[in-house]
Amino acid sequence: MPRGTGFTFFNSITGGVVPKQYIPAVEHGIEEYLGSGPLGFPVVDLSVELKDGSCHSVDSSEQAFRMAGIVAMKEGMPQCNPVLLEPVMDVEIAIPSDATARINGIVSSHRGQILGFDARPGWPGWDLVHAHMPQAELQRLIVDIRSATAGVGTFTFKFDHLAEVNGRLREQVLSKYAA
Repeated sequence: MPRGTGFTFFNSITGGVVPKQYIPAVEHGIEEYLGSGPLGFPVVDLSVELKDGSCHSVDSSEQAFRMAGIVAMKEGMPQCNPVLLEPVMDVEIAIPSDATARINGIVSSHRGQILGFDARPGWPGWDLVHAHMPQAELQRLIVDIRSATAGVGTFTFKFDHLAEVNGRLREQVLSKYAA
């Protein structure tokens, strides 16, 4: 589904092959699976349709239908061509103006994208650098900023969006978490 759509569940069961009291259990099983996904991370932006099933008078229970939802997702997820997403943060870096050029390289080395520069209001000789950076790259950012600014630079960040992970990094993540 398009980014930001969330999760939708559709019940297309006809003829009572799955009793109505068990349909919420299937949905709960799917939601449970989505919470940790195949790699241990949440799965977002998808639609699931319950089309068929069966019921047995002795073996059917809410727990059995919840597990059926989980198993269906485990089996079906690889067939859906999922993509790996990572959180991208909106970062604002406050630095002395003479360090602005060095910060460009630092942002690029952290897979960041510079969005623009502004003078820091009320701080003559200081700049604010606006960038988008993957959250995974923020761990060492403060060390690099402080090294480039004689210990005075700072940054703040907030979530902006999710972006697809591609190439070598995607393969590294998949090999690390897929076991």
